[in-house]
Amino acid sequence: MAESNFVDYVKIFCASGKGGAGSAHFLHTRTNYRGGPDGGDGGKGGDIILKGNKQLWTLLHLKFTKHLKAGHGEHGMRSLKTGANGKSVFIEVPLGTVARDTETGAILCEVTGDQEAIVLVQGGRGGLGNDHFKSATNQAPRYAQPGEPGREGWFILELKLLADVGLVGFPNAGKSTLLSVISAAKPQIADYPFTTLVPNLGIVSYHDNRSFVMADIPGIIEGAHEGKGIGLRFLRHIERNSLLLFMIPVDCPDIREEYRILRNELRLYNPELLDKPRVLAVTKADLADTEITRELKKELPDLPCIFISSHKKTGLEKLKALIWEELNKSA
Repeated sequence: MAESNFVDYVKIFCASGKGGAGSAHFLHTRTNYRGGPDGGDGGKGGDIILKGNKQLWTLLHLKFTKHLKAGHGEHGMRSLKTGANGKSVFIEVPLGTVARDTETGAILCEVTGDQEAIVLVQGGRGGLGNDHFKSATNQAPRYAQPGEPGREGWFILELKLLADVGLVGFPNAGKSTLLSVISAAKPQIADYPFTTLVPNLGIVSYHDNRSFVMADIPGIIEGAHEGKGIGLRFLRHIERNSLLLFMIPVDCPDIREEYRILRNELRLYNPELLDKPRVLAVTKADLADTEITRELKKELPDLPCIFISSHKKTGLEKLKALIWEELNKSA
């Protein structure tokens, strides 16, 4: 699928249905011309409902569907007949979709399960028929309730990718190359910054038919939490990952400092990200000999570390084993 088909942010207008009015009808038959009240209730207005679909991975199908309107409830009828409910509108979304209020930015709901249904905008209730209002002192009430109006407004839908492992690193750290080597994903790879413009997901096979999902997040730069580069747009995807795999190339001037910058960007964006398990992969290890590698190990940050080369395919099995171990610890 083309990269332009990945959409993780849409703004939509939703309007739920209004409730039907209750009926103020009275029973009229040949044998009972002045019968009592027999007005039925109005039907409920349709809802706007978000529904999780594990087969979807993008919000592309909503990009050009800006207005969604549910059906109105029908009015109540004679003989205590309730009006039909308005037709609800189901919006299928990928797992990990968050709905926000456009004015306040507040999170309204999150869809994380397949076939999980959450009402985003509730339809109006139907009005009660006049039969509900009869009493000992009022045997013939001539009024019924009107239906409640529907609700409407603009909403933001954001997708946060659900993955076990999120790759964190500066542009050209080797994230896309690693994903292409250890999974069936085929991200775009080139020797210039910001080759990856959309997140990519890959399923990594492990022993005994086990697997985990890895997400290649577009490269972070210093200041990404302020919106520099393309950071703010994709930092939210890291929030859904169970484990963070920091990737720093062996030929960078200072591995410890680069790790500090990356970690600081995550902290400034969302301090809770630092509560996640973290692993460091020093990439492009084929560019360093044994002696240099030995010296670099003395200067590495205090977290599980491993040297890998996606080009030479060295250290990858150890990396998968380390990730699996850390994932099980967190579980």
